[in-house]
Parts: sequence; C-alpha cells; structure tokens
Amino acid sequence: MSWSNLVSIVAKLRSPEGCPWDRAQTHASLKRYLLEEAYEFLETIDAADPQAMKDELGDVLLQVVLHAQIAAENGQFTIDDVITNLSEKLVRRHPHVFAEATAETPEEVLVNWEAIKKQEKAGAERRSILDGVPRELPALMRAEKIQKKAARVGFDWDHTHEVVEKVKEEFKELEEAAAAGSQDALEEELGDLLFAVVNLSRFLKVDPEFALQKATAKFIERFHLLEGYADEENLDLNAMDLDGLNELWDRAKDQLRRNPQA
Repeated sequence: MSWSNLVSIVAKLRSPEGCPWDRAQTHASLKRYLLEEAYEFLETIDAADPQAMKDELGDVLLQVVLHAQIAAENGQFTIDDVITNLSEKLVRRHPHVFAEATAETPEEVLVNWEAIKKQEKAGAERRSILDGVPRELPALMRAEKIQKKAARVGFDWDHTHEVVEKVKEEFKELEEAAAAGSQDALEEELGDLLFAVVNLSRFLKVDPEFALQKATAKFIERFHLLEGYADEENLDLNAMDLDGLNELWDRAKDQLRRNPQA
C-alpha cells in the first residue's frame, strides 16, 4: 500500500458510493476524534509498545487525511498542499540545517524557531501576545503556554520561592471561600490555585500535564491492588468504611515501594 492508495481509500469513503458515516463528517464533527486518537497514541508511547504505536499512529494519520479530503471537496486545499506547506515550513524553520544559520544546542534551535515563527506571523491579525494558544488544549497545558507567552515580555515571577508563596496565598483564599460556602467563589479560587500550581511547575521545569497524568496512573495502579486485596479476602468495597479502605491502600503503597514492577 502506498500514500496514494490511502488517499484514494479515504476519497472513496467520502464519495456518494462510500460510507454514510464518513460522508456525514465535517471538520467540526471530527475534532473530538483527532484529540482521542492523539491521546491513544500517547498511551502507546508510555507502554513502549511499537505494534500499538504503529496502529494508533495510523489512526492519527487517518484524521489528517480525512480533514484534507473534506477541504479538497470544499475547494480549499488538498493533502498535497498540506505536505508541500509542511515541507517548506520545516526547511524555513531549520536554517541551521538547510541554510547558513548556526544552532549548536536544542535551546538555540528553539530561539531561532520562535524568531522565525514571529516573522511568519507578522502579517497575521493578532491583538494580543497571548493569541495563538488553542482553546481546545488541555487546561493545564493551555495555562502553561499562556504563562510562557506573558513571561516573554517580562510579566513573570523572578524566583521560585515567590511562586511558592503565591500558591500558599491561593490555597488560603480557597479555604476562605470554602468557609463562606459560595460555590462560585470556590470555583474561582480553585482555578486560581491550579493556575498558580502550573506557574510553580513551570519554574520547577516539570510538565504539569504529564505530572498529573503520572499521578493519575499511580493512583489507578494502587487502586487496582486495593481491589485485588479486597477480592482475595472476600471484602465488599461498598460495605467497607474509610479506615478499612485506607488500610488496603497503605498495603498497596507498601507493595509498590517494595516491588515497583508489581
């Protein structure tokens, strides 16, 4: 199978003689699938499963070809236009490879990359330096990108300890909102606390999205062990009190500390 075969298959699926589901799709209706497929691919990376990576990467590619086919049907652009545009952009943004510029470290590459992007967007209609961050990004990732954009013009903390104090301040305000019993205030203050924590993660050079993903995966692993203990002892989780559940939880934590591969 070649690239042209794939494009032809997708075009057939979208044709009057093709698949009713594929024909019904639009750019908007496919948005959720592109996100889902991208996240499923990320899971295969974490699992270090090349076969699954190959499968999920194909699903991501399908979304790209579908969007290009829809655009072609609307007379906007084709998949060849997408490839040409990408190729030109890669060459343009890597002058240290394809031209005379120099960049010896990844950091220098990023500096050049951002400068070139700024030149490319010079004619674009942007009213704010914060423009260009997709609203559809996961909330933690979007907050981090917004903070980085603001930091480029100097609107940022100077030291990590200042950010730590801000986190403490926001947590205190959350406690006050909880005591006041206002749900709206709770939501606002919790948002402020999360935003401050993202700032802290940025200063600590920790990716907040991946950090939370890892914490969630750790919780799932421990909870699975907890469920296993309950099954072994014929315990009904729904009938147990919190002390009993915490005892199983502590056993799970201890087991994973002794044997991380359990």
